[in-house]
Amino acid sequence: MINVLIVDDDLRVAELNKYYLSQVSGFQCQAMVATLSQARTLLADANASIDLVLLDIYMQQDNGLDLLPSLRKLGEKTDVIVISPASDVNTIQKALHYGVVDYLIKPFQFSRFREALSNYQQQSQILAQREFSQADVDSLLRRQPSPQAGNKLPKGLTSITLSTVCGWIEQQHNHEFSTDNLANAIGISRVSCRKYLIYLTEIAILSTRILYGTTGRPVYLYQLKPEAIAVLQEFCRPT
Repeated sequence: MINVLIVDDDLRVAELNKYYLSQVSGFQCQAMVATLSQARTLLADANASIDLVLLDIYMQQDNGLDLLPSLRKLGEKTDVIVISPASDVNTIQKALHYGVVDYLIKPFQFSRFREALSNYQQQSQILAQREFSQADVDSLLRRQPSPQAGNKLPKGLTSITLSTVCGWIEQQHNHEFSTDNLANAIGISRVSCRKYLIYLTEIAILSTRILYGTTGRPVYLYQLKPEAIAVLQEFCRPT
C-alpha cells in the first residue's frame, strides 16, 4: 500500500483529492495537513511512513514549492505530485528541477488524476527491483503522459453535456432516478444519457441498482453518492 500525505490549506479541495485517492486501488491517505510546517513534522516522523505527497502550491501561509528543496536536502525518498492552478513556466520548471513525479494543473479530470497515480505505481514497482533492464530505465524516463492526454472524456461524451447532466443530478437531492427520468428532463436521447450515467458510475459518483418488474426489461436506478457531492460539483464543470 502506498501511503499518501495531502498538503492543501483548502479543506474542500483536500477532501476532494482524498476522495479521488480512495477510488484508486493501492493508495491510502495517511494524513491531510494545511501548512508546510505540519507537513515537515509528519515527513520527519519515521512512523508516518509517507511515500507520496500531493502538494498544493498556492497556500495562504506558504508556497508549496518551498517543501521540495527541504525534502531533497534531508535525503528523503518521499515523492511529490504537484496539484495546483499554477501554470507559469518558472513554477513548473522549478517543480521539475526538484524532481516531482507529476504535475496536475487545476482543473483536471479524474482520469488524469488516476493516470498520474497509475504511472507512479508502475514506477514504484520497477524501482523495487534489484536490477534494471534497459526497457525498465526507458519506462522510467519516458513515463510522462503526452500533453492533455488525461483531460479527455471517453469517446462520444462532451464536457458541456456532462455539466448539464451533473447539474440535473445535483438537484435530485439523493433521490433515485432512471435513464428515462434524466432523458426527459434535459432533452437528450436515452442512449446518450445512458453513456453519461455509465461513466459517472465507473468513476464512483453514482451508485446503481437494478429494479426487476413482473414484465419487460429491468430498470436501472441511479443515485448520487452522498460522499461524492463535492466531486460532482468540481468534476462536472464544463472545460
